[in-house]
Amino acid sequence: MHVVERAPLRVAFSYISRRIWAGGYNYQSNLFAALNRYLPGEFTPVVFAGTTDDDADLAALAEIPDVEVVRSGGFGRQAGLAAALMLGLDRKAAADFRTQRIDVVVETARFFGWRLSQPAVAWFPDLQHRTLPRLFPAAARWRREIGFRAQIASGRTIMLSSESAHRDFRKYYPRATNKTSLVRFATQPSPALLTTHPAGVIAQYRLPDKYFYLPNQFYRHKNHQLVVDALTIVMQRGFDVVVCVSGSTEDPREPGYFDRVMAQVRNRGLEKHFRHLGMIPLPHVYALLRACTALINPSRFEGWSTTVEEAKSFGVPMILSDLDVHREQTAGAAHYFGTDDPAALADHLMRLSEDSAAPVVRNFLADQDARVAAFATEFAKTLRRAM
Repeated sequence: MHVVERAPLRVAFSYISRRIWAGGYNYQSNLFAALNRYLPGEFTPVVFAGTTDDDADLAALAEIPDVEVVRSGGFGRQAGLAAALMLGLDRKAAADFRTQRIDVVVETARFFGWRLSQPAVAWFPDLQHRTLPRLFPAAARWRREIGFRAQIASGRTIMLSSESAHRDFRKYYPRATNKTSLVRFATQPSPALLTTHPAGVIAQYRLPDKYFYLPNQFYRHKNHQLVVDALTIVMQRGFDVVVCVSGSTEDPREPGYFDRVMAQVRNRGLEKHFRHLGMIPLPHVYALLRACTALINPSRFEGWSTTVEEAKSFGVPMILSDLDVHREQTAGAAHYFGTDDPAALADHLMRLSEDSAAPVVRNFLADQDARVAAFATEFAKTLRRAM
């Protein structure tokens, strides 16, 4: 009997800039790799990017098997939103979707209109703008809220990354009748990103053998100031602890935040203890993560932390802000502190620094394949539900 093979579903994604949101970029990269590895031949991710978006980051996505990258003037920042809201369709994006024979669209911080001919899944990474509205300028907060409400009103399938985010969704939009899907992110970086040996990277950045790693970009809700306060306490107690920090310094919602934090570092004499490395290559990120004493995430809010997920994948010890989502993500297997409690963080830094053995280079944990496979499977189910 002749078997007709089903063509892969062509899935549209808007490019997420690593410079603007590194966690979102890594999410897409890991998702594409997971779909190719665990559901080969079922999906073709098509990434739509603007004409001025970063060549190197797009090239890295294009190297993932089955991924296609399309550049278009209709995918610049903020492009098409007014038309999508007022006329019901982002015509330029819709034309690109037709040209590329798209079957289903994933909307991330982008609404293409209720008249879009393809089924769409709206990913709500978190509902931070509702829980911590003070951290958003009014215009940014309302733009995000209008986009979310438009997606809900248009009947989108809503994809959420944690049970915590799902509870928030039900709390803030109790009348929503949309299908919802819980897809927990899991990570498995390409082996090519793990070929750089940590010893060379540690030497390049002149770090000590023992160091803590904070790879969060400088958004105010990421709470770097608390780490500066904790290091001040550690130094006053006579301990020598180093926290190395990497990530983008740009926060479009609050320009100047990075400069204010670094001014505090200088004023308190913490330059040797709070080491900002800048936006470093991904192989260096993974090298530093695999060899650090512990990962730190002091964030005031997360949907499902990419940095925590990456640390979990290697069995890296973690010192985390005491958020519901952090406890959900780690099943309680981390060290926690309050988001306004620098003394508790200082205690953890000193204790782990004293207790940690000689530096080790960690590799993937044995159960990682199963977790990443589940991530790919749940995402695939979400797309098929939307269709």
